[in-house]
Amino acid sequence: MSTVLAGVDGCKAGWVAAVRRPGSQDEIVVVDRFSSLVDALPDDAVIAVDMPIGLPDVTRKGGRGPEMAVRPLLGQRQSSVFSIPSRAAVYAEPAGFTTLDAWYEAHRRSSAIARATSDPPRSISIQAFGIFSKIREIDGLLRDRPDLRGRIHESHPEVAFWRLNGMQAMSLPKKVKGRVSAPGMEERRALLAQCGLERTFLDRPSPRGAGDDDVLDACAMLLIAARIERGEARPYPDPPLVDSCGLPIAIWV
Repeated sequence: MSTVLAGVDGCKAGWVAAVRRPGSQDEIVVVDRFSSLVDALPDDAVIAVDMPIGLPDVTRKGGRGPEMAVRPLLGQRQSSVFSIPSRAAVYAEPAGFTTLDAWYEAHRRSSAIARATSDPPRSISIQAFGIFSKIREIDGLLRDRPDLRGRIHESHPEVAFWRLNGMQAMSLPKKVKGRVSAPGMEERRALLAQCGLERTFLDRPSPRGAGDDDVLDACAMLLIAARIERGEARPYPDPPLVDSCGLPIAIWV
């Protein structure tokens, strides 16, 4: 392997990445901006990220093509794949709310736009709204720099674990009632170790600003980046869709 690989997930501090460089030990890094990570990597680095890429102008029942394609694979874990609304809804409200009430009011306004641009009309989940600023980060970067579109690939942790687990969904949830579940985390650590990551690497404390679940998801993304680099990964749907800005729409595993 001569290509630098990175698996990325959003986290409280911004973004957490598991990075593999030829001849070096894997490392975990935290950056505040996605573009900072991209700029720190070589021009030919392959990146898999747990964040939607490609936004529809109008959404249909079940969300984008990728969500509809992967949910049936996950059984009880399919609730981890939530639908992404229209581009207009994602861009309806800026980030940086000063109060919780302002945040909820912004969510209501975005939901109104989402309902107007979906068939049947559908509001936005709180979970989806919480990552809109990160979706805009990647969306803006890929629109400004078309050269990155072949290097940065959308993936999804639970679909990645499904693929790494021999196309079997994980038996335990990663979180229970919003809290990290130790048995579910151990199940995923054990699988990542079976797939070649060092157990000592997986067991080390997470860096400040990133949760243990964020780090494990980034590690799963790293293994998907390796599959992409080797030509083994498959997009869902296949072939990928394309949005009105020319961005690919597919979950790669």
